[in-house]
Amino acid sequence: MQIGELSRAARVNIETIRYYEKIGLVPQPPRSDGGRREFDNIHLKRLVFVRRARELGFSIEEVKQLIALQETPPACQDVYTLTEHHLADIRQKIRDLKKMERTLTGLAKQCEQGAAPACPIIEALNR
Repeated sequence: MQIGELSRAARVNIETIRYYEKIGLVPQPPRSDGGRREFDNIHLKRLVFVRRARELGFSIEEVKQLIALQETPPACQDVYTLTEHHLADIRQKIRDLKKMERTLTGLAKQCEQGAAPACPIIEALNR
């Protein structure tokens, strides 16, 4: 299939496919006699895997590790360990976001929402 077909089937942007090829997440496809890249179901399957992993917040490096683990079974314990580390990062980000929410909520409550000469939000950002 051509890159446009692959893009639609995998629901991944064409530029993303090119980038993933460049960094080695997707194998280089063979070329036709005319020099066009010819993708197949292996490429589609890999792109869907990468897209889903990225949607779950795995970094590019973590996706590379997952691909390597997938290709060298048995890897379930290693995948579990990688996932647990990723979950710990997500939980920390959630704690950080909740703290930001509390801070911004408090600042917004202090704001008079008018034309006060000194805005508490701006003052807090300048501290």
